[in-house]
Amino acid sequence: MDWDSISKAIESFRDGPWDAPFHIVLIIIFALVATKFSSIAINRVVNRATKKSTGIDFANLRNTTDTQSVTDQLLQNRVSQRAHALGSLARSIAVIVIWSVAVITIMTEVGINVGPLLASAGVLGVVLGFGAQTLVADYLAGVSMALEDQLGVGDVVDCGVVLGTVEQVALRYTRIRDFLGVVWYVRNGTITYIANQSQGWTYAVVDFALDIDADLTKIREVVDAEGQRIAQDSSFDAVFMDPPVYAGLEEARGDAIVVRVMAKVVPDQQFIAARLLRERVKGALDKAGLHIPLAQMQIIDGSVKSGPVNDGQNSQ
Repeated sequence: MDWDSISKAIESFRDGPWDAPFHIVLIIIFALVATKFSSIAINRVVNRATKKSTGIDFANLRNTTDTQSVTDQLLQNRVSQRAHALGSLARSIAVIVIWSVAVITIMTEVGINVGPLLASAGVLGVVLGFGAQTLVADYLAGVSMALEDQLGVGDVVDCGVVLGTVEQVALRYTRIRDFLGVVWYVRNGTITYIANQSQGWTYAVVDFALDIDADLTKIREVVDAEGQRIAQDSSFDAVFMDPPVYAGLEEARGDAIVVRVMAKVVPDQQFIAARLLRERVKGALDKAGLHIPLAQMQIIDGSVKSGPVNDGQNSQ
């Protein structure tokens, strides 16, 4: 078989009834391949940017008095979070562009004149303005949140709907997993504010209720001493940035006082730090004879009353 016969066979196939379906199949295959390659390319860029992210030695940041310098260093190290968030958006945009071109090309192959459709883009824009306002708002909000570094993959955020860890930032929604393991899909256009607990540093705050007659000076000495012991413990380098301190009297009730203990902690570690503070500070207070008051309950004439027991009444 010579080349002339091969070329004639190809021309007869192109002129036959299988021409359009063959082209459509090729277009779909090219779209699938382009989608796959774009995803691979974006993943490589994200991984390369993540590898360039320099790790921070939190031990060197502990007990630093220059808060602004520490904040700047922590914010500059958000390359990984931003790269993953922008990579997720780039994948979504690539899929939309590739398959939009593929659909238009397929319409041309089956004989649909796409010229009038493209010329009527202005009318289509008006229709979208009225019928797809929420969709457009979601897309714009998703792009702006990622570009402005309002959140990133792995950040702990409170968006007004849920408090949890960001797992994905897409064009239309943000996927957040709360601390009970429930996955939330929050539309970007509905997020009016974002409280990001993973940028820079944060505080762990713990309150302790103690006996009403407890000595506040002694409480301060015990708490600050325990805070210094925590600061000198290298096992807490990745949790605490400053020594936990006695913050003051938060509340005075009839049967107890409430004192507050605070500590500057590494991003995403505030919950772990709070549990550690409760354990360590409570143990120190117990050793010093400063105990949490017992809730007292008395039953008088069948009714339950809380508070200190009155010596003039008989408890049943």
